[in-house]
Amino acid sequence: MSGNLKPVLARLAQGNTMDVAESEEAFGIIMAGEATPSQIAGLLMALRVRGETVAELTGAVHAMRARMIPVDAPEGALDVCGTGGDAAGTLNISTAVTFVLAGAGIYVAKHGNRALSSRSGGADVLSMLGVDVDVPLERLPGILSRAHCIFMFAPRHHAALRHAAGPRVELGTRTIFNLLGPLANPARVRRQLTGVFAPQWARPMAETLRNLGSTDAWIVHGQGLDELTVAGENQVVALKDGVISEFTLSPEQAGLARAPVSAITGGDPATNANALQALLNGALGAYRDTVLFNAAAALNVAGRVGSLEEGVVVAAHSLDSGAARLALENLKRETV
Repeated sequence: MSGNLKPVLARLAQGNTMDVAESEEAFGIIMAGEATPSQIAGLLMALRVRGETVAELTGAVHAMRARMIPVDAPEGALDVCGTGGDAAGTLNISTAVTFVLAGAGIYVAKHGNRALSSRSGGADVLSMLGVDVDVPLERLPGILSRAHCIFMFAPRHHAALRHAAGPRVELGTRTIFNLLGPLANPARVRRQLTGVFAPQWARPMAETLRNLGSTDAWIVHGQGLDELTVAGENQVVALKDGVISEFTLSPEQAGLARAPVSAITGGDPATNANALQALLNGALGAYRDTVLFNAAAALNVAGRVGSLEEGVVVAAHSLDSGAARLALENLKRETV
């Protein structure tokens, strides 16, 4: 393409797809600032209308990873995050799960952003809780080692994406970039629990992670949410040692009671931060059960437990012993 998206746009207009190398080159052109806003928008919409392929996702992630600012993490570290885009406005689940896992001794390299499709993103609620999400990047490995968790603020690690920001805002619709964030963790974790906004994307994302070298992952969707929910059945696509499987999960399988999605409706960052703090201080209810459900799944991905019910027990102990609360306090202290 030699710094020009026109040839690939012409092929896409004819209904063709890109292989991994072509996608990596195309997104490399975008991230190098060598494509016009119209070309970027044309590429994004061509992929969106036809449907992005695993090869196109893989190539785009290669381009992102080649340009990101990485973070060293211990072997076995994992990420818990979602694509966003479910428009449900729930309390912050994966952020709370981060502290539960850290309290259980799991290293969590969480990748996230400020609110884009919700009222309170991970960075928003963490800032409200007193965590500095703009800590110097070179300090992150040490913080992870001592606090067992870090928050990697996506725009700081993926600055090259700024070239696509304008077209994405003007398009005002979901694009491939909504899927790429969870696939381009700066710590290059090979284990993750990732929620998707629509169940049809679970298997393509699992296949992409397999292409990228991940060893263990659950891609989940529950009742319209990009996370596991106690509101009903959940779809899971699991990657384990190169093998992909699909199954459904109910809250009862984890020993948890059902509750409607409305029971975990959130609000602005202050509201969500208060709810998360209350959770760490022992509050009961649907928020706790949802966090336990997702933490149990993550503990399975981490290889720490052999069943969801066992995972719930470990996660509940992290909360009830105060270890999860201490994980937040440690992260606050380490980021000042």
